[in-house]
Order: sequence, then C-alpha cells, then structure tokens
Amino acid sequence: MKKTWWKESVVYQIYPRSFADSNGDGIGDLKGIISKLDYLKKLGVDVIWLSPVYKSPNDDNGYDISDYQDIMDEFGTMADWEELLAEVHNRGMKLIMDLVVNHSSDEHKWFIESKKSKDNPYRDYYIWRPGKDGREPNNWASAFSGSAWQYDETTDEYFLHLFSKKQPDLNWENPTLREEVYKMMNWWLDKGIDGFRMDVVNFISKVEGLPDAPSEAGKKYVSGHEYFMNGPRIHEFLQEMHEKTTANYDVMTVGEMPGVTPAEARAYTAEERGEVYMVFQFEHVDLDSGPDGKWDLRPLKLADLKENLSGWQKGLENIGWNSLYFNNHDQPRMVSRFGNDGKYRVESAKMLATLLHMMKGTPYIYQGEEMGMTNIRFENIEQYKDIETLNMYKEKREQGIPHEKIMESIYVKGRDNARTPVQWDDSEHAGFTTGTPWIEVNPNYKEINAKAVVEDKNSIFYYYQNLIRLRKQHEIIVYGGYDILLEENADIFSYVRTLGDEKLVVVCNFYDQEPTFHLPDDIRFTKSELIVCNYAATEGSVEEFTLKPYEARVYLLK
Repeated sequence: MKKTWWKESVVYQIYPRSFADSNGDGIGDLKGIISKLDYLKKLGVDVIWLSPVYKSPNDDNGYDISDYQDIMDEFGTMADWEELLAEVHNRGMKLIMDLVVNHSSDEHKWFIESKKSKDNPYRDYYIWRPGKDGREPNNWASAFSGSAWQYDETTDEYFLHLFSKKQPDLNWENPTLREEVYKMMNWWLDKGIDGFRMDVVNFISKVEGLPDAPSEAGKKYVSGHEYFMNGPRIHEFLQEMHEKTTANYDVMTVGEMPGVTPAEARAYTAEERGEVYMVFQFEHVDLDSGPDGKWDLRPLKLADLKENLSGWQKGLENIGWNSLYFNNHDQPRMVSRFGNDGKYRVESAKMLATLLHMMKGTPYIYQGEEMGMTNIRFENIEQYKDIETLNMYKEKREQGIPHEKIMESIYVKGRDNARTPVQWDDSEHAGFTTGTPWIEVNPNYKEINAKAVVEDKNSIFYYYQNLIRLRKQHEIIVYGGYDILLEENADIFSYVRTLGDEKLVVVCNFYDQEPTFHLPDDIRFTKSELIVCNYAATEGSVEEFTLKPYEARVYLLK
C-alpha cells in the first residue's frame, strides 16, 4: 500500500454558514473561520474541507452555484478567501474545496444563456428534452420531492434537475462543458488548494435516452437512480478529469457517491486507474432507514453496522481507500443517532469516535462533533430551513400524514440537525454571532460548547485530540489490516488491526449494558498496553474484562 499524506490525515468539515459569524449578520463567514483556526490547530486536524463558499442564490445552502470563481457575498470576498488559505497553510494545515459539477444554479450565466433558445451555444451545457404525451420527458423524481423535470416556456422544453428546480443538471456528454469544468478546477488548484470533495460526482453520467424508471404503486414520480448513479461513462469522465486536473498536483480527492458498493468503490479508488482517491459511501448511514427511505425510521441493528463497516474495510483492503465518517452537513448528529445524547452523551460520543478513528481509512470530523453537539427539536416547521425537509413536510401533509408523525422523522433525520450554529461558549447565541442567527441555536449550548470542552481535560475535545495524536504515532492505525472480532456479540463491536508484529485490539460497547469481553484464543502476544479508554478507572487485562456502558478500549499488543 503506497503511503501518502492524505491517508495519514484527519479531515475537519466546515459548513461555513453555521461555523462562526464575524460581522453580526447572523451568517457564518470566512473571517469567522479565520478567527477559529487556532482552535482547529489545537484539535490537531490536518485538512479542512470547506463546504461551498461560491456565489449562489442559496436555494440549497450554496450547493447551487451561480459563479464557480467568486465568493458568496454573505461569506466575504475573494481576498478574505485568500487570507483564509494563507492562514490555514501558515498553521501547517491543508484546505480542500467542495466541487459541485453535477449541476449548477439556474442563475449561472451558462444556464441563463442555455434557456434562451434551442440553438444557443450554451444549450447543450444542460439536459433539455421535449415533453412526452403532454407531460414530463420521463417519470424520474427529484431528490427534493416532485418531478426531476422543470418546464420552461421560452423553448417549450423541460430541463433535468435531480435536486431542486434551481439546480439544473449539467450535460457531461458535452466535451466543451467538460473542458470548462477542468479549466475552473485548475484555476482553484493554481491558487494553491489541496484538493476537492466532489458532490454527487457519480451522478454525472446518465444512461442514453433517459428512460422511464419502473413505476411504483401510488407514486407519480420514482427515483431513476439506476439510470444516473454510476452511469455508463462515469469512469471515463473521472479518468479524464483526473488526467486534466488533479493528477498534476499533490492533492487529495474524495467523491461523494450515493449508491456505490465496495466493488464499485474499488474501481473508483484503485490507484492505477486515476479517478478519485477515496469515496463517501452511504450504506452505513442508511441502515436505520426503512423500505420507504430515510424518513421511514427504524432502529439501527449493531449486527448490520458490523457487517457493513467490516465489508467496506475488507472490500477496499489492498485496493483503494476508505473515508470514515458518521457525521456531515447532510446527516443528523452522531451522538443523537447512534449513541446516547442524554446520560451517556460524553461516553457514547467518545466510543463512536474510537470505533471510527481506529479503522483503516481517512477519518472526517464534522464541526461540533468534537464537542458532542446533539440533534435539535424545533417545535414548529417554520423554524426549519432545509429545502429537503420543508418539501418532504409539505408533500406528506398533503398525503394526510399527521404533523406529529412527520416531525418525529425530522427530529431524527433532518439535515438541519447538523446545521444549527456551532456552540462556541455559553453567551447569547452560543457566541456564534452578535446578531440574529440564520437558524436558531440549540438551547443546550449553555452546557455543550467549545469553551467548556477546552477547559475540561476529560472532554470529548481532548479525546479526539488524543485519537489524532495516536494516528501520527502508530503506523498500524493508518496502514494495518482489519479483521472483525466477536462477530455474533449483540453488544460489542470489536476488531483487530494488524501490521507486522503489532496488533491493535479495539473494543466498543454500543449500549448501556455491561457485557464481558473475551479476547479470542488465537490472538497471541507477549505484552499489551491500553492506549485508549473513555473511562478513567479500568480493570481487567486484555484477555477478559467487563465493559461499562458505552465503554471503548484500545490495546496495543506486541
């Protein structure tokens, strides 16, 4: 396995709107991020991933870009961004940018031109089709509810939007469009960024003809994902993109790829293929979803999580690379979802961090995770801001589903759970802003905030700091092999990492019970050292011990 800096790194994701506000307008900004860089340096992260800061009408919080080479007014100026890059680099950290090229904003100059006429030079930058039998060109559903097609009177045709109708899909079949994208990517790379996180990048190749998806009872529109996820030319497009951009720089790339399997991820991330360096997959964060999708709640089964994460660990073992995450801007808060955000909030947050950071792959921390921020329960739907949540609520109310039932799904799965402002201290609005925040702060900020965790040596913050430090000290954490232990145990997620003569035994109690761990007899060693534990007093040797609720232990064996 080739050694690279991005395999050895820990990435911290910043969602700028909710991170830190420097000017009191209630919206996080670039100067706010600059003011908190020393906090991130203290935490020990190597790479900052910046969610979109480009010009945007903000229909989908910046993932609808109207100018790829300018900064959103609310976030600051290009000079502010250049200062941010310099300050990140001055502290020995790296900066990666979000790349959103499956779609643009409908306010992008390309789309404004594209819809003017059928023979406009920009027409084929997007996917236009005539209607069929007086309705949309096909029956695909948008990820944000309703049809994936929007009618435009000017030319009497429809354009495809897999997301919001203000996010028209770009036409990757057009080589001129592809060259424009590569030119833009190189412009940022020449500015000195350290790579890209690529938004839904496995959607860019659509099946020729855009056929109807198999109909589903009671649904007018259905997901056509089999016609655009991992499409026919996807590997060709990604290889071309790599060759013309990132291959010429010492950078990292991570492709967000819904619906990707370990077998497909091997093809995407195999070093000799030159596509992306790692992928974000979603299987593990779909395990608590029922047959009707993310809003259809079901409890997570530990057996499913073990099988899934182990499958990815083994699946990419010697080919490709995993990204490791439980949180991001689209997912609810990890400790509320997979842990216990009440009595055992601190212990379960540390346990989940241990489970993830000791696996093989590059760990990603989402802002606030390192202080144990939790989900939010707003009383009124009006307090929510996320387009996906609001569209879903409207659609389900129209179907007669009671408000209370829909709200339960939002409390568990809504994207705004991750988007409430970062809780910096116990002052008004959690120190996020001197103004009125764009979305309300979680009321638990008095207890859960950065000031409190930095002052408490036993806090989640210092636990993360230690996990990051250990990664730098022990090569086995980065490059060791992975094997599941106690596969049938209903309470404990345990695995062993192996590199040369060393072994790392990771033991995580997923619940508030007190199970006993027995080390399998075939694991031999002459000495053992407990290098991580989320409880102060621990008893028992590595061979056998009883775990406290949500306890995590890591032993280094030689």
